[in-house]
Amino acid sequence: MANSSSRWNIRRAAILATAFASGVLSEDLLVTNGFTNCEDNSEIRVEKVDISYNNDDKVVVFDVAGTSSKQQNVTATLSVTAYGQDVYTNSFNPCDETTYYEDLCPVPAGEFIAKGSQAIPQKYANSIPAIAFQIPDIEAQATLQLKALDDGTDVGCIVSQVTNGKTASVPAVSYVAAGVAGAALLVGGAGAIGTAFSGGAGAAGGAGGAGTVSPSFVEIFGVFQGFAMNGMMSAQLPQVYRSFTKNFAFSTGLIPWQQMQISIDNFREMTGGNLTNDSVEFLQKATLVYSDNSTSSPNSKFFKRALEDTFLAVRDIETSVNATTTNGTAATSTESTIREAVSGIQAFAQELSVPQANTFMTVLLIVAIVIGVIVVGILLIKVILEAWSLFGSFPESLTGFRKHYWGSIARTITSLILVLYSIWVLYCVFQFTHGDSWAAQTLAAVTLVIFTGILLFFSWKIWSVAHKLKNMEGDASGLYEDKKIWVKYSLFYESYRKDYWWIFVPVILYMFAKGCVLAATDGHSMAQSICLLIVEGLMLALLIWSKPFERKSGNIINIAIQVVRVLSVVCILIFVEEFGIAQTTQTVAGVVLIAIQSALAGTLAILIAWNAVVAFCKQNPHRKRRKEMEKIQRDLDDLTPLDARNSLLLDRTKSNETSITITYSNSVSDYKQPVNRRDSSPEKYIGVAIEPTTTYSPLNVPYNRPLTPSTPMEGANTAPQPTMPNADSGYDNRSYGQQNGHLGYRGY
Repeated sequence: MANSSSRWNIRRAAILATAFASGVLSEDLLVTNGFTNCEDNSEIRVEKVDISYNNDDKVVVFDVAGTSSKQQNVTATLSVTAYGQDVYTNSFNPCDETTYYEDLCPVPAGEFIAKGSQAIPQKYANSIPAIAFQIPDIEAQATLQLKALDDGTDVGCIVSQVTNGKTASVPAVSYVAAGVAGAALLVGGAGAIGTAFSGGAGAAGGAGGAGTVSPSFVEIFGVFQGFAMNGMMSAQLPQVYRSFTKNFAFSTGLIPWQQMQISIDNFREMTGGNLTNDSVEFLQKATLVYSDNSTSSPNSKFFKRALEDTFLAVRDIETSVNATTTNGTAATSTESTIREAVSGIQAFAQELSVPQANTFMTVLLIVAIVIGVIVVGILLIKVILEAWSLFGSFPESLTGFRKHYWGSIARTITSLILVLYSIWVLYCVFQFTHGDSWAAQTLAAVTLVIFTGILLFFSWKIWSVAHKLKNMEGDASGLYEDKKIWVKYSLFYESYRKDYWWIFVPVILYMFAKGCVLAATDGHSMAQSICLLIVEGLMLALLIWSKPFERKSGNIINIAIQVVRVLSVVCILIFVEEFGIAQTTQTVAGVVLIAIQSALAGTLAILIAWNAVVAFCKQNPHRKRRKEMEKIQRDLDDLTPLDARNSLLLDRTKSNETSITITYSNSVSDYKQPVNRRDSSPEKYIGVAIEPTTTYSPLNVPYNRPLTPSTPMEGANTAPQPTMPNADSGYDNRSYGQQNGHLGYRGY
């Protein structure tokens, strides 16, 4: 027995090696994916089935097991449909010489197992289109119908989904997309890090400046969220597009994590939830059925099944009657006894092995983990800096972060709320309408109120500050030029021009409306698509009308993103079942939609790489202007005749007493006027002219600059003017006089 087993293992290894060496496991392969019996009370009931077709060898390999209520002769008809079109139909009799199968001629009473292969005639093989082996997520079904040979009555029937092993849902795409978002975050944070090491307390302001470079992390993450939210729509989405949108599920917080789902199931069960038809255990046994009758299983493994089928490629027919087998293994695919009709958000979540009632709690836990990582990370940096200050020479440039690390935590969490607000509204509303746990419902309500309250508070605060600035100074430029205001609130409006600081308010309303529309109209594809088209169209019109972004590139990129969102909803309208558009047309539209969204994502990735190069070369224009104005004001506050920095701005006139008189033509006194901080031009502060030697000249009388020290000033009083006596007090013949009628300092 041991020797026999050893010989079989060697044989299996040799068959597997031969399969790979000879290309039996080729790309041109069609395999079944689960099945269901068409009739409930049929005489022949199939329990297990695996069927594969290798286009290179033109061979169908089958592995079928079932039960029959009586012994009888049958005829079998195999038909295959793809995208709603009949592409292959063939009938055969197991008792015919060319298609003889001993175990099925006749079909025995009781249990039976039949495994084998059959060559397909060339004329039938040529009828299968080549694209069926190349396009991912092919929408095809195979139906095997059994009829009694004597009277033609139906005695058995099975339907199975067919796949070619290719899918648009590829883990590598998710990793690349996450990497692109992470790169955008790093590029955006580079400015903040640079400012932190160079500006102390201004670091927080620099953090805001990094966000103005497009595409930013918020924009990239919003694009990925848009792709995933399109996959949540209730229209009859093509299978290839459904798989594509799954790659971006991470941006919505839905991450397959079985142990977490089990914990959430236990939490729901303790708080009034019903796990009978909505749990992880239920999904493991169920087959998801979509509105286009396509099916999928969260645990299906297409390539594993295709690999197992290669063992059958070199076998002769192996049969078993009444559970006794002859040199073979059991079939691997069992009947899908549980079929769950799904669509919309439920379909998107359950494809990821997340029960629909667990969606909100899943996202809540993921966000809580992210917030915890943020807080711990910032506190860890704080601890490192404190230890550094105790045991080493601490850079003065980092003292600002030590004082404002709580502000950094608050700013980061607020930014996270702003990024996630749209999907948070979606999941909360979905929890209200589809949830079954009172505790989860309460958490959804509390968190939605908190998130909305935070955004409303900041909106009201910014609006109040802007209103106060307009009353005091005529405009709201202080939102950008006042460092304290900028540090507190700039994350909401830092990307926008000064005249359009308020754009963040309609953006928040847009996110709220989008989440509400998707969740509230779930299951109503027509109303959902039309309402979402209106929301996206209004946002596009606002961007085109206002062009609110500070940089021209920001306007171009964000308008392009919004155009793609509008086009995506237009394409999804084609998938609405009420319009009755052909399935082939819908599939073509789905492929076009994938191409458009992929092109957008690729372009944004290239722009992020470019921004990484120029991130350290350019600065936030708002912050740059504010810094320039602060420098001008600082220089004016420190300006004295002794200041060498401004020596070129001063005119000097030699008098007969070898003294030099210096005056400012725009000044009427030495009293310092308050600086208008809103004017970025320094010219208004600086005006230099020469005071006449006779300092009592009236201001309204013009005078000319003398060409020589002895030339009298035109219009000046030539009478001797009083001067301060030279008390020889150590000032070396330096005199005091008057400037524009006021006492002023004369000389060096």
